[in-house]
Amino acid sequence: MTAQERSVLTAIAVLVLSLFTGAGAASAGTLDVSPPGANDWGCKPAAAHPYPVVLVPGTFENMAKNWSTLSPVLKSEGHCVFALNYGEANGIDASGPIADSAKELASFVDAVLAATQARQVDLVGHSQGGMMPRYYMGFLGGAKKVHHLVGISPSNHGTEGLILPPPEDAPSQMQLFEPFCQACADQEAGSAFLTGLNSIGDTVKGPAYTVISTVHDEVVTPYQSQFLSGSAEQVTNITLQNRCPLDLFEHDQTPNDPVVHQWVLNALKQASGPADPGFRPVCL
Repeated sequence: MTAQERSVLTAIAVLVLSLFTGAGAASAGTLDVSPPGANDWGCKPAAAHPYPVVLVPGTFENMAKNWSTLSPVLKSEGHCVFALNYGEANGIDASGPIADSAKELASFVDAVLAATQARQVDLVGHSQGGMMPRYYMGFLGGAKKVHHLVGISPSNHGTEGLILPPPEDAPSQMQLFEPFCQACADQEAGSAFLTGLNSIGDTVKGPAYTVISTVHDEVVTPYQSQFLSGSAEQVTNITLQNRCPLDLFEHDQTPNDPVVHQWVLNALKQASGPADPGFRPVCL
C-alpha cells in the first residue's frame, strides 16, 4: 500500500470517528448523566434480587445512551441498577486502553458493593462493555465479586473489521483508529490485548456467563466470535434469531431490543449458572 493510499484511509478513519462523536454518543464532558432508574446509591438489594446490576456501555458510548431503555426495565423488576462511564480519551468515552478501563470498572464495582452491602454484582455490558469485564475478572481479582456477566453483542474474540474484514495485506480499519481510539485497536481480532485476555481461557472459575448475539451484527464480525467456550453449567450462548427469526436488531441497538431485555431478565433471575437456553421470549 502506498503512502498516499494509507493517507486516504487514515482520513476516512478520522471521518468515521467524527461521525461517531458528532452523533452525541461519545462526549464524556456533556453526557455524564445516569440513565432512568440507575445510580440510586441508597438502593438496597431485595432477597429476590440480591445482586446489584452494573451496566457497562460499549465503545464510543455513554451510560445515558446505551442504557436508556434497559435500565428502567431492570429497575421496574426490582433490581438495584448502577451504570458508569469509563475509558475517556481525547474527550471520548470508552475509547482508551481497555486494561485501564477495567481498572475503572473495578473501582466502580467496589463502590457499588460498599453502598449496597452486597456480596457480588451482576454485570451487563454491551460490545466492549460485555468483553472488558472479563479482563477485570481474570486479571484484576474481580471474579470473586461477580455473580454473572451478561454480554450483549460482546467483542470477546475481537472483530475482523468495523464493517468488513480488511483486504489482504492492507492495514486493518482498526489499526487506522489506533491514534484516536486505543480501545478500537484492542478489539481487533488477534490484537495483543485480546491474545492476552484469552490466554487464560474464555471463562474463569466462579461467575456465570451469558452471551446474547444477533446475526445482523455489522460491527463485531463474525457474530459467532462473540461466543464463549465453557460448560453448559457456566456458559449460555444465545443467537436472537434462533428464537425470533424476524428480529432485525443490529449491533448498536441490541441493548434496546425488547427480546434482549427478556433474555437479560432471564439470565439475572438464575440463582446460579447462566441464562436458561430453553427460554422462549415473546417475539415482537
